[in-house]
Amino acid sequence: MRSITLSFLLLLGISFSAASQSLEDYFLLGAQNNPGLQARYKAFEAAMEKIPQVGSLQDPNLSFGYFVSPVETRVGPQRARFSLTQMFPWFGTLRAQQDVASLLAEAKYQEFLDAKNQIYNQLAAVYYPLRETHELIAIEQENLRILETYYSLATSKFENGQGSLADALRVDIMIQAAKTNLEVLQMKIEGSNSWFNSLLARPYDSTLEISEMLEIKTEDYLILPDSIQTNPLLESMDLKIQASEASVRVAQKQGMPKLGAGVDYVLVGERKDMMIPDNGKNVLMPMITMSLPIFRGKYKSAQKEAELMQESYKLEKSELNNKLFGSYYRYSSDIQIQQNLISLYSRQVITTKQTLELLYHSYSNSGKDFEEVLRVQQQLLEFQKMKLKAMVAYKTSLAQINYITAKTY
Repeated sequence: MRSITLSFLLLLGISFSAASQSLEDYFLLGAQNNPGLQARYKAFEAAMEKIPQVGSLQDPNLSFGYFVSPVETRVGPQRARFSLTQMFPWFGTLRAQQDVASLLAEAKYQEFLDAKNQIYNQLAAVYYPLRETHELIAIEQENLRILETYYSLATSKFENGQGSLADALRVDIMIQAAKTNLEVLQMKIEGSNSWFNSLLARPYDSTLEISEMLEIKTEDYLILPDSIQTNPLLESMDLKIQASEASVRVAQKQGMPKLGAGVDYVLVGERKDMMIPDNGKNVLMPMITMSLPIFRGKYKSAQKEAELMQESYKLEKSELNNKLFGSYYRYSSDIQIQQNLISLYSRQVITTKQTLELLYHSYSNSGKDFEEVLRVQQQLLEFQKMKLKAMVAYKTSLAQINYITAKTY
């Protein structure tokens, strides 16, 4: 368990600067600050404190009795009695109880690991759309720059008598739409920043430095479904099953007799009426006790309870396993779909740019077919946006796969 504690301390010992940019950087920052994650770890520490409690003997019993009417004996009257007794559970009971507590504490730690993975998943669900908005702004700004160039060209053509005023007006309408889109995207970023900062447990208006570009790496999607078995929730269910098995042993041992050892010490007064050997000598009496667990109902019920919980955990694990595998194949399929779409949109962007360049040069020379230039320009903008959307969907599904397979960062 020492290595578990050390790993968490190492996680929290990482220092961060305001220049954190990647999702992994923000994930570490969120893991450090998130109160929910800290609460999970405290729950694990509390469960660890249960182990010495259940592995300790019961407190000894010390009793004192005073004879209001002294009991006369041959060596003198009995004045008072002290009794000290220590009970011992059946052999192996304490070890079995420690096993249960230790396994449940380890299950708490696995739940802590799952909470840590969930933080990454939640951050990814906000980060990638936020990254998309930033890149949409860049695309829209480039589109606006190109439209303003078209506007200058259309105005020049009209002044030279080679073009139509309608061409300039069409471009102006598109320029106004692009400016409005930029304003909307900027407002969207403000809301996303606030939500992202809340996940980092920071003030809502804290500055976010996001400069990395979305990119798809060929080695990203190399996770096999067998990795699902390392999911902390499955590990937690396994530990709970083992704890239930140990609880059955505890119930069986608690149904066995408890043994006790003790001693009685009696204070005896001296006889005044005659002198005899051992006159007034105190009495020391060792004792052995044993409980008689004859009422078997509660012990059988405790054992049955542990067996039923074991069956319950096995069923829960089976259901969880089915859900994890189902989610894995669902997101795997989506990743493959997005890969195909990204490839398609990449080719379309390249082809559309080539087409647009030809149309632009043709219009520059003849002043004709300006509507076609604008149409292709808007088509290029849509392809760029759809490619970006597919990349975000790819990254989001990949984050889900990482969570399901408990990929560490």
